[in-house]
Amino acid sequence: MEDSQIIELYWQRDEQAIAETAQKYGAFCFTIASSILTVREDAEECVNDTYHQVWNAIPPQRPVRLRPWLGRIVRNAAINLWNKNHTQKRYAGMTALLHELEECIPAPQTAEQSLEEKELTQSIERWLRTLSPEDRILFIRRYWYGVPLQELAAQQGILPGKLAGRMHRLRNELKTVLEREGICL
Repeated sequence: MEDSQIIELYWQRDEQAIAETAQKYGAFCFTIASSILTVREDAEECVNDTYHQVWNAIPPQRPVRLRPWLGRIVRNAAINLWNKNHTQKRYAGMTALLHELEECIPAPQTAEQSLEEKELTQSIERWLRTLSPEDRILFIRRYWYGVPLQELAAQQGILPGKLAGRMHRLRNELKTVLEREGICL
């Protein structure tokens, strides 16, 4: 079923929309959730919460591209669940990813910094466009979707240590670009 048809089912408040979303994007959503949460049951709960959030969001929203919109929702839901569980000392899965990025991405301090956050987003997007398609995909898969380094290395057919060095160079390049643009780290 086409995305536009699925969205139309949501607008008609037809529960078949959830089934169609699960059939077409269930594996995609589960992959994102499980790469962040690492516990299968939590990932499944997160995907189900995503379907609930989508049901409540459409209408009034009408996403232009359903797949990335779902990806954002499931990722945010997984991070929220991870944060909740992390305060209970249940997880260490995302800690390594967040630690790798903390040197080049400033932590948000107040709600008043929304303009600065927008500028940061635009700077990162500009930097990503300067990368080769392969580096851009690797960076996004690693730091947005949380794909383990070993899995990325296996898919690329290279050693994890070599890929770790490549990711380190990308992070350093991002840090240099952000510093050059005057973004406080």
